[in-house]
Amino acid sequence: MYNQSVRVFVWALTLTLMQAEANRPAFSDWLTAVRQEALSRGIRQEIVDAALSGIDEPVPIILERDRAQAEVVLPLENYLKRILTAKRIRNGREHYADQRELLNEVGQKYGVPPRIIAAIWGVESNFGSFSGVRPTVAALATLAWDPRRATFFRGELFNALEILNRGDIDLADMKGSWAGAMGQVQFMPSSYLKFAEDYDGDGRRDIWSSPGDVFASIANYLKGHGWTAGQTWGREVAISTEALHHIHGDVPFREGSCRATRDMTVAQPLTKWAALGVRLPGGKPLPNSDLAASLVSGAKRQFLVYTNYEALLEYNCAHSYAISVALLGDAISQGSAEPAKHRAAKANAHGQP
Repeated sequence: MYNQSVRVFVWALTLTLMQAEANRPAFSDWLTAVRQEALSRGIRQEIVDAALSGIDEPVPIILERDRAQAEVVLPLENYLKRILTAKRIRNGREHYADQRELLNEVGQKYGVPPRIIAAIWGVESNFGSFSGVRPTVAALATLAWDPRRATFFRGELFNALEILNRGDIDLADMKGSWAGAMGQVQFMPSSYLKFAEDYDGDGRRDIWSSPGDVFASIANYLKGHGWTAGQTWGREVAISTEALHHIHGDVPFREGSCRATRDMTVAQPLTKWAALGVRLPGGKPLPNSDLAASLVSGAKRQFLVYTNYEALLEYNCAHSYAISVALLGDAISQGSAEPAKHRAAKANAHGQP
């Protein structure tokens, strides 16, 4: 049944794309129209020329990546194992130690825990070590011409041109993922225009190379999507198979446009979850509180999540992503590591290169 459903979905998507492709203009004609619209939006002529002149055709690898996206994500537990490796956690603790002062400063200003800022930084760009090499404008132009999500990516293309028009980044440095997400924070251009911050005060919102701008932009995004200072994201819980079966029959799931939202229950007070058999790992009782929480269930692991968790879903609406960020943040803040200068001094003292 599952395979049949996938085949039907792929067939329907293919038919829709074929119909759309039959009606779309040649890429050169389409790009001419984009140029004209960009100028009408107030983008300077020199910006339009520089950004679009080198794009002669859609980028094949971008279309291949778009078509190859998995329709069904990895099970939650599998995804967590892939993200929460000992190496990533160790690396995260070292970067957290190196940037602790700045992360604490930004966290205090925006009301977002430093560990959560660091965890998003870690998941999005491996703590700044890799944020993508694809030229953003060419990627967005390719996806905006392609019929699958043309309206969305056309808007993002004009937003990218506006960023260049404002002078926040040079064209040669505007790079990111194949889908147009940019910098160490992996913002789409629309998110950049709304949430990117110039924390270091140099007149540019540099999410590509400025640690202050990177951390402040992440924090500003979460704050702008409802993160409440002084509250946490949630907690892992233990539920018996019998209790979980009863919960799924008694507590309704939420509605929403995002699949992850529909895969979590409506919020209930912790006292009700306790009455339904939910416990802390190890069997201890939940706090006696009316704080509302929703249940997120994997195949084997269960989590009660609070309203701040929804800000993580706004960053990427997938439980695998949001739970990974939350658990990575907890892990890197609970361990210890020395700052880089201390590690280097020890290495030199022992004659290590």
